[in-house]
Amino acid sequence: MYLWIKAFHLIFVIAFMAGMLIFPRYKLHQLASSPGSELFETMKSASKKLRMVILNPSVILLWVFGIAMVVMNPSLLEQGWFHVKLLLVLVLTGLYGFFVALGRKVDDGTEISSRQLKLMNELPFVLLIVIVIMVIVRPF
Repeated sequence: MYLWIKAFHLIFVIAFMAGMLIFPRYKLHQLASSPGSELFETMKSASKKLRMVILNPSVILLWVFGIAMVVMNPSLLEQGWFHVKLLLVLVLTGLYGFFVALGRKVDDGTEISSRQLKLMNELPFVLLIVIVIMVIVRPF
């Protein structure tokens, strides 16, 4: 049963990461257009669907399956690599919340820096790299 839970955890991690990498891009396209224009409204709609259909369910289910794995294997809590992974997953989840808040500002037509959004777009991938190294290599 543990391997099934682990498999579903990984499936939802992949879905969540795909969404985290594309969501800011949708918002960048939206920023490049004028509020009310066809592109603006298309990106607004697409990002909302991405959030509701992919991101929200994925983040909930990756946490559910992740917590289930810890319940089934509590020795994970004794390992240093897991503490780092858990901290970074919390940061990544918080970053998702930040992206949603930033996305709402874009939807409302609030001026935000596209440079800031471009830089923030890279952060989920950097976090993913470190998380994968923690899980696979287990450096400590």
